[in-house]
Amino acid sequence: MSSNVARPHVPAFHPFHPFHALLLGGAVTLFLGALLGDVAYARTYEIQWNNFASWLIVGGLVVSAVALACSIFGLLPSRRTRQSVLHAGLLLATWLAGLLNALMHARDAWASMPGGLVLSVIVVVLACLATWLGCWATRIGATP
Repeated sequence: MSSNVARPHVPAFHPFHPFHALLLGGAVTLFLGALLGDVAYARTYEIQWNNFASWLIVGGLVVSAVALACSIFGLLPSRRTRQSVLHAGLLLATWLAGLLNALMHARDAWASMPGGLVLSVIVVVLACLATWLGCWATRIGATP
């Protein structure tokens, strides 16, 4: 005897909380602002751009640390997926590269270039990948 009762769709993922998405967007924005500050410093040699980039990096580290703490909840056994593990790993890599970038920017303004600019590019790419993966993982099991 076969039953044609529709089964409820149980997604293989758990979508991120909107606060987590807000934090991801904030981290990308702050790290991107730091990259733009580094580009401005490389073009003008005005030290204030380097100082501005340093403060944006600190803000990006704070926001990404909170986003990383939120992503830890995605690693609970009941919520763990391959995407959530990769997302948390990318966020951790972003935070560590951001920390190295902050240490690079703590040096003298002349000594922070071009290493600070290269690290800013790496941090922005990692932050964008982590954000994209987080948004992509949310849409995987979505029903139309």
